[in-house]
Amino acid sequence: MDKLRRRVRHGTVKERARILVVGGGYVGMYTALRLQRQLKQELRRGEAEITVVTPDPYMTYQPFLPEAAAGLISPRHVVVPLRRVLPRCHILIGEATAVDHAERTATVTTLATDEEGTGPRQLTYDEIVLAPGSVSRVLPIPGLADYAIGFKTVEEAIGLRNHVIEQMDIASSTRDPAIRDAALTFVFVGGGYAGVEALGELEDMARYAARYYHNVRPEDMKWILVEASDRILPEVGEAMGRYTVTELRRRNIQVLLGTRLESCADRVAVLSDGKRFPTRTVVWTAGVKPHPVLAATDLPLDGRGRLKCTPELTVDGATHAWAAGDAAAVPDVTAAEPGKQTAPNAQHAVRQAKVLADNIARSLRGEPPLTYSHRYVGSVASLGLHKGVAHVYGRKLKGYPAWLMHRAYHLSRVPTVNRKARVLAEWTLSGLFKREIVSLGSLEHPRAEFELAAGGKPSDDPKGSS
Repeated sequence: MDKLRRRVRHGTVKERARILVVGGGYVGMYTALRLQRQLKQELRRGEAEITVVTPDPYMTYQPFLPEAAAGLISPRHVVVPLRRVLPRCHILIGEATAVDHAERTATVTTLATDEEGTGPRQLTYDEIVLAPGSVSRVLPIPGLADYAIGFKTVEEAIGLRNHVIEQMDIASSTRDPAIRDAALTFVFVGGGYAGVEALGELEDMARYAARYYHNVRPEDMKWILVEASDRILPEVGEAMGRYTVTELRRRNIQVLLGTRLESCADRVAVLSDGKRFPTRTVVWTAGVKPHPVLAATDLPLDGRGRLKCTPELTVDGATHAWAAGDAAAVPDVTAAEPGKQTAPNAQHAVRQAKVLADNIARSLRGEPPLTYSHRYVGSVASLGLHKGVAHVYGRKLKGYPAWLMHRAYHLSRVPTVNRKARVLAEWTLSGLFKREIVSLGSLEHPRAEFELAAGGKPSDDPKGSS
């Protein structure tokens, strides 16, 4: 009998195949998107259902975060609303906190959990896709949790933009040289994509914004990139990495290789080489780690805390469990050396999601699975407006051609025609008109003005709660 029509588990008959997708990022969204196409008829007949559990009602296209921080793209165009692109799926806004795959149950907290007072929900499933992504890898550095800013979400990107412009306002209005120097010193920790692209775009934006300040010049600002290894942007190759260092230093950006952040307590960045920088801005982009929910499962993990997977994207040794992206250690079948795994980046995540969805559909229909195979084609990175580096199909590009390739590639990859058109329109308008340099930091505290009017003291809580 067709597996979609009759599924037996623990002695009970299941009338439909219940597919649970944990995570609404690259893998989660693209898997659900392809599944609702592959299982279109089954979903219509009620023989299958797809539930997506995600903390946010949108997927963030992270390669556009630096441009959103620089004001070149509107924040709402960097995200894709899941309810719009996944109309045949049930979207549940919440967090999966544990998975008991032996019992086929997931523990989920939702926005209503505290209000209900009944505790987390238990969701049952037949097939599970674990794609919770990753979280920032924060080290026990003094002051880091108190003062640093991350760069993984659109909220962090816009918050950082507001913060940088606010620091320029502080420097412009203060009479204290020490406060001015700290306000105009920006320290970025981490020489990967996130750190280099965020630094390049924000320095470019701040340099442009300085023309509108009567007493702040570009040369007054200190931009510092701290990287623990001896190179940056390893994905674009050693030669392009060296070019990037040279290009950044030409813009008076200090690139400190082989250096670690030892402390940022009391708003002073102390580095391993002994340098000290009084600063009000420390941006932490020094790596990520697997989502904590993976440790709260009964599924096998590798030494880095990721799920052990097969080339078919099933969890090794566990039936009906699937994973891809940052959460998964997937063997690279195209690699010459044995034991190598695919890189945890968007290029693989999007392609893995398609194979994963196809394999779930094939499994439900009793068909053999496909093997994930993709040879890495290269990388592109933006260093600011009209500046970039690229290493694609063995060809190395830099400057304007690389920047143009960066934009063309990511425009082709951002989901939905709607978002492509909006991003392209904003790029066109930004080329015709001057860049926006307004800080809207008050959006982070929307009730502050009302609390003052009511005779109270503004709360630090963004929701305005006391």
